[in-house]
Amino acid sequence: MYTCPLCDCEVCWFFHGDNVREYLCCRRCGLVFVPQVFQLNRREEKAVYDLHENGVNDIGYRKYLARLSTPLLHRLGTAPRHGLDFGCGPGPALAAMLAEHGHTVELYDPFYFDNPAVLAAKYDFVCATEVVEHFRDPKMSFSLMFNILANLGILAVMTGRIRDQESFKRWHYIRDPTHVSFYSEKTFAYLAEKNRAELEFVSSDVVFFVKQTHLQKKWLQ
Repeated sequence: MYTCPLCDCEVCWFFHGDNVREYLCCRRCGLVFVPQVFQLNRREEKAVYDLHENGVNDIGYRKYLARLSTPLLHRLGTAPRHGLDFGCGPGPALAAMLAEHGHTVELYDPFYFDNPAVLAAKYDFVCATEVVEHFRDPKMSFSLMFNILANLGILAVMTGRIRDQESFKRWHYIRDPTHVSFYSEKTFAYLAEKNRAELEFVSSDVVFFVKQTHLQKKWLQ
């Protein structure tokens, strides 16, 4: 029997896709996920990523990333900040865009920039753009990102968001075989409360968490 990979709670059936994959939903936090038996192995997963052509100087890709970088830069202000691009991929365009505004950005990606040393520092901001939907172990990965975030630091996440079960069935997002975790507003609210963070829904696919160590946890461990 499966349990939720984010909060370890009971799950129920959500949808059986045309590509044979099953999707389960957590009754507690609302995470929808693909069971491990339907996931690609690491070699197959990297082969898909190697097909991406998102270069640092790609104007279209930069415009896409601006959906996160523009509101983030506004909140960071003019003073130089130290951040991390978590899951940056082979062409870290977002890091370059933020560096152009005076911020220093470290890179981490388990396939292309596998440097665990950068995960031992504290950061004013952590960015995860089109990354969290790939998390096989979202509980561990989100805990890691919140742990390396300084107090009042911003965790900026860009990912498609679940609206309802019917639209999920038609959603292009679930057709990508590397996408295995899907989030709703309920899921992000759970993450904010569990990790003592204030939550802001910036747009339909961008959310910001501001770490607040003084906030009391409301969710049971």
